[in-house]
Amino acid sequence: MKIDILTLFPEMFSAVFEYSIIGRAQKENYVSINIHQLRNWADGKHQKVDDRPFGGGVGMLLKIEPIHKAIKSLNRNQNARVILTDAGGEIFTQKKAQKLCKEKHLIFICGRYEGVDHRVHEHIADEILSVGEFVLTGGEIPTMIMVDTIVRLIPGVLRKEEAVLYESFSESKDQTILTEYPQYTRPEIYNNWRVPEVLLSGDHKKIAEWKARNSKR
Repeated sequence: MKIDILTLFPEMFSAVFEYSIIGRAQKENYVSINIHQLRNWADGKHQKVDDRPFGGGVGMLLKIEPIHKAIKSLNRNQNARVILTDAGGEIFTQKKAQKLCKEKHLIFICGRYEGVDHRVHEHIADEILSVGEFVLTGGEIPTMIMVDTIVRLIPGVLRKEEAVLYESFSESKDQTILTEYPQYTRPEIYNNWRVPEVLLSGDHKKIAEWKARNSKR
């Protein structure tokens, strides 16, 4: 998979994507993540990417021209799925991540300032996604969250496929959305807090039933 990210703050991504599972996925060529400075597609000496909204209003909007130029440059084969981060977009879920991990090329546009010229929503973005019903300073953190969620679902990225199958927000056979069951490790007793006895019983059927019962929402 190839992932391109358009942002005004490329430096924000290095610490997140260079380590752990995402860093390893890049080193092992499961994914190529490229961070691009949006200003590189802006005209003029000062590479201006924002302007005041027509009709008045507070704040500045990201202009459509540099975004459109960047998408045309990055999506020459016309096969990329373009995603705009926006607080008013569709809520990103595990199910959405499972669909997006099958794409060959994703392009993320990180929103900033008061927002983005709405023609980006109307004519450029294939999907407008949000990570929750709250407002952040920009789209960089939501993009990090979505990329992390998507990349770890690419077959082979995680060492054991079952680590994905039974994770939180996976879907059971009856299409119930599950969160991962509670898990415990040694010692069995700490500060008089005990591990549930069924997990120590060795009875695999009862343990499986306990896990299923404690996973359903």
